[in-house]
Amino acid sequence: MNNLVVITGANRGIGLALSQQFLAQGDKVVALCRKTSTELTQLAATNELKIVENIDVATAQGIDNLTTALSGVQVDVLVCNAGILRDESLTDFNTETIREQFEVNALAPLSVAHALQTNLVSGSKIAMITSRMGSIEDNTSGGRYGYRMSKAALNIASVSLAKDLEGSGIAVGIYHPGYVQTDMVNYGGDISSNECAGKLVSLINSLTMAESGVFKHSNGSLLPW
Repeated sequence: MNNLVVITGANRGIGLALSQQFLAQGDKVVALCRKTSTELTQLAATNELKIVENIDVATAQGIDNLTTALSGVQVDVLVCNAGILRDESLTDFNTETIREQFEVNALAPLSVAHALQTNLVSGSKIAMITSRMGSIEDNTSGGRYGYRMSKAALNIASVSLAKDLEGSGIAVGIYHPGYVQTDMVNYGGDISSNECAGKLVSLINSLTMAESGVFKHSNGSLLPW
């Protein structure tokens, strides 16, 4: 497709698999990460992939580093994928991990999109990788306070972003990847990173302005807020 795709958290898991999938369809990829991995380095050796390290999207320095690295570069697809999962409950409460998840899962993706506004043009797309655990209606088990709250915050921020970018012709997709077999969940998921990435890439490819701001499962079904 010859798009320029920028992916945060691209060194492993879903981010790495997304890099592979976009490359396979002929796109160029800029892989942003705090530190590269063996797999990502190997991928870059034989593909149109550029690795940019020292990108901690939850810090001002990381945002400065990414804007410097992408200065003057047109971005066709921006995938905000980087995220963390911690676990809190009423009996094991931790405000620090809740704040940490807000910084990484909610504020960082919005900061990345804001920082790269001038890199986006009419027809560009932003994909926010969120979670159905941010759905209020879908919460039937409680717990996971920081993760649920941060993903709910990301969801509403993504809707606002879709509204604000509508006049610029930039679509925003909001996607739950599924329960994916990654390090984040100790590989206990029910779908592989590669299968998940294939579904997400298909959704991003077909994203139009008519579906900007819509919350979807990677299988294409609509999710409740």
